[in-house]
Amino acid sequence: MAVLKTENLTRHFGGLVALNGVNIEFREDEILGIIGPNGAGKTTFINVIAGIYLPTRGKIFFNGEDVSDQPAHKRCRLGIGRTFQLVRPLPGLSLLENIMVGALFGKGLGKEEARKKAEELCEFLGLSDFTRDVTRMTALEIKKMEIAHALATQPKLLFLDEVMAGLNGDETMEMIDLVKKIHSRGIAIGIVEHVMRVIRELTHRVVVLEWGELIAEGPYEEVSNDPRVITAYLGEEA
Repeated sequence: MAVLKTENLTRHFGGLVALNGVNIEFREDEILGIIGPNGAGKTTFINVIAGIYLPTRGKIFFNGEDVSDQPAHKRCRLGIGRTFQLVRPLPGLSLLENIMVGALFGKGLGKEEARKKAEELCEFLGLSDFTRDVTRMTALEIKKMEIAHALATQPKLLFLDEVMAGLNGDETMEMIDLVKKIHSRGIAIGIVEHVMRVIRELTHRVVVLEWGELIAEGPYEEVSNDPRVITAYLGEEA
């Protein structure tokens, strides 16, 4: 069953066509990889799904409901969560308080309920010392906090936008295991990554964007051997 479906999804920025007639389904039981070269429209796609931008044309259906014109906060309350490429923790707030913001404003929980949710997520993600200022955290911990912030909104579909970027090999493997744990909680995941080892290890299916258009979809092994994908993105290493 599709938790989210796009029909002819298109987004223009002036004369620039960032997305052009994209049709993608996200199944409720899968991790879907979203790949493509820089400028392909991957983050724009997430931003349009999350409601940061409204589509120029086309439709977005979430759990069968047309959410194409819904603002970002309403889509978040319905269950569409996401992380950001550039993580910007709220300065002056602790680790726990940064996560609580997601529960308070993203989901609308009360303060005590939000605190309990944030503490539970810290334990789940292996984050300790809740009262720490974010300036004392490692890059991996900051990325985990960003994921916890998104999970605090209690999403049914979670987009992870390059959460592995800048991590070393051991940290990447830890994050791969973490994504699997999140998925095991019944959360569908869309993951944007340039690290093909991550896509190969995690995904059930992959979609490939180029210049805002969907050029391929299917299992990783099938997509990675598609001549058009090799030419557009993967290169000879594929």
